[in-house]
Amino acid sequence: MVAVTYTVAFHGVEARPVEVQCAVAPGLPSFQIVGLANKAVSEARERVRAALDALSIALPSKRITVNLSPADMPKEGSHFDLPIAVALLSALGMIPQEEIGACLLMGELALGGDLVQVAGCLPAALTAASDGRSLICPKASGAEAAWVEATAVIAAPSLAAVLHHLTGQNLLEPAQPGEVTIRQSAKDLSDVKGQERAKRALEIAAAGRHHRFDLRVDVPPVAYSDLELPCDSEPSADVAQRIAAARRRQAERYAESPQCVVNADAEGSLLQKHATPDAEGQALLLEIAERFGLTARGYHRVMRVARTIADLADSLGVERAHIAEAASFRLPPAGPSRSQPRNSRKAAAAAQPEKMAMASDSSP
Repeated sequence: MVAVTYTVAFHGVEARPVEVQCAVAPGLPSFQIVGLANKAVSEARERVRAALDALSIALPSKRITVNLSPADMPKEGSHFDLPIAVALLSALGMIPQEEIGACLLMGELALGGDLVQVAGCLPAALTAASDGRSLICPKASGAEAAWVEATAVIAAPSLAAVLHHLTGQNLLEPAQPGEVTIRQSAKDLSDVKGQERAKRALEIAAAGRHHRFDLRVDVPPVAYSDLELPCDSEPSADVAQRIAAARRRQAERYAESPQCVVNADAEGSLLQKHATPDAEGQALLLEIAERFGLTARGYHRVMRVARTIADLADSLGVERAHIAEAASFRLPPAGPSRSQPRNSRKAAAAAQPEKMAMASDSSP
């Protein structure tokens, strides 16, 4: 029997659907995970084995094969633990296939069977909503994922709770949106010296689920003199709060449009309704499009990114400054050289949108 569960693989900030296929067949006892999985995913078999042992569930003396499809897409992260464990339990006949087919799962397993918080539950919830599935994730990630109102989010504390929920023994209540608590990490945006535009592009991309076609950023080497200066960038927590607020605005805006969850999804009349700039912004957008030869697709990409920039600024409408910054990420880079100090580099980064805004005031 082959059991199938669903999860995601991350490509930047985009969560792409992945099928987790599990087959239990006669043969020499083994537990293999295939499908371009990195070391963290390959190690899932040991965490899954220990978590099942904690539930007094012994693996059969058979050949267990887990395939992560599509096989040519790189798979990274410990969040594959839960979908692999549930697929295995279904292959063993402990969970009905029809129950797991309606949900998307992600979560890291502790050796005792508890579910550990993982990153990316919000974009995973967006993918679940677009595929018409619910999301089952760790309890610590539920408040974050529940901001996506278009799908039901089940936040489970352990593998045992997931098993009881999917078998109908003890149904879990849907999670409610709340304050996002971020697991402490040794990595923080405030530790990154220089690269102001790159950090800003990351924020915009995360807020509107945009990609490197929407945002083009030159990332020059940092001047050696900058490495000795103290960091004065915003911490990741502050940036995350702005992103979460922007995502809430988008959830409210597109609540009645199931085909559109974030600004990157907006097309046609929906894009025109919510992303058309004011008169000054429209004039600047037309000028930039004509001067730099934007295609129709590029023109609409600028509108989507500008809508996200406006959301980050808590602006109801798209204004000239938002168009200027969005357009600056579409045009050829004009940054400082490696030898320039950080203050000059930051000034150049801040000035880039202003240069776009001045396009209509200068001659070709």
